Amino acid sequence: MTGKPTLAVLGAGAWGTALANMAAGAHATVWLWAHDPTHVEAMRRDRRNDRRLPGFNLAPRVEPVADIACVAEADHVLSVVPAQNFRATAQILRGHLRRDAAVVNCAKGIERDTGLYMHEILAETIPGQAAAALSGPSFAIDLARGLPTAVTLAAERGDLAEKLCARLAARHFRLYRSNDLIGVEIGGAAKNVLAIACGVVMGKKLGASAHAALLARGFAELMRFATAQGARPETIMGLSGLGDLALTCSSPQSRNYALGFALGRGEAPRTASHGKLSEGALTARILVDKARGLGVEMPIAEAVTAILENRIDVGAAIEALMSRPFKAES
Repeated sequence: MTGKPTLAVLGAGAWGTALANMAAGAHATVWLWAHDPTHVEAMRRDRRNDRRLPGFNLAPRVEPVADIACVAEADHVLSVVPAQNFRATAQILRGHLRRDAAVVNCAKGIERDTGLYMHEILAETIPGQAAAALSGPSFAIDLARGLPTAVTLAAERGDLAEKLCARLAARHFRLYRSNDLIGVEIGGAAKNVLAIACGVVMGKKLGASAHAALLARGFAELMRFATAQGARPETIMGLSGLGDLALTCSSPQSRNYALGFALGRGEAPRTASHGKLSEGALTARILVDKARGLGVEMPIAEAVTAILENRIDVGAAIEALMSRPFKAES
């Protein structure tokens, strides 16, 4: 025995695989769980995840598994399943988790049917289980290549956040701790919708000035929405807010930006994702509904939602945003 802790990573996509590889150096075993046994068998045989993160070998201590019971042996769990699948995953975790194991959510979204954030879903499905969130400007390929990456890890208990940061940090992976759990989750969820808008601007060839203006006004929307729910402004101005927004709104590596870019070029909402998961498209409607319920103005998010729902075309959405009444900057 090495005396090192153990970890379970739920979700063998690109981000889950990169996180598992990164964490392997500090853990005796990292279980990488996927729901598809065929996928798991291919990873075990080839020691790669060619389906989701081609070109990188799995670290020696990463063990692909299809049995969720692996979490019973884990000190902590990273959930990297899509936000809309988190409730179903949490339900199958019940009865397997150690009571002292924190569930660190790494997805970025709001549950469409309920408007709940991920830590709220966990509290409903597994009452009393410690929740945390990991979010920030990070692409799986950068982490897999060992490029410098910094994110925020939040838990309501400061001592838990500190312990998790120490467990997950690596030479090229820096974590900043926070106890503003809802602020970190809101930043990750809302920025995906705003990234679609920035992609639209660039796909429509509206120029760098328009992109910068939209990024700044999108950040203002994010700040209003988050602080109305008790998030701290410094959280939204940090890695999990402004940092993640800047990255996701500026790079075609982002699926949300890429979706917006395709919309800006004239592709239809139903095909513009090109078969790839866009958390922003799934979050847009519930984000707008929550904002309205809070009395928070989010005109950019409203425009994205209208485009995705085929209620308005890109040109009309841009015209509507540009013709809004003049007001003081806030």
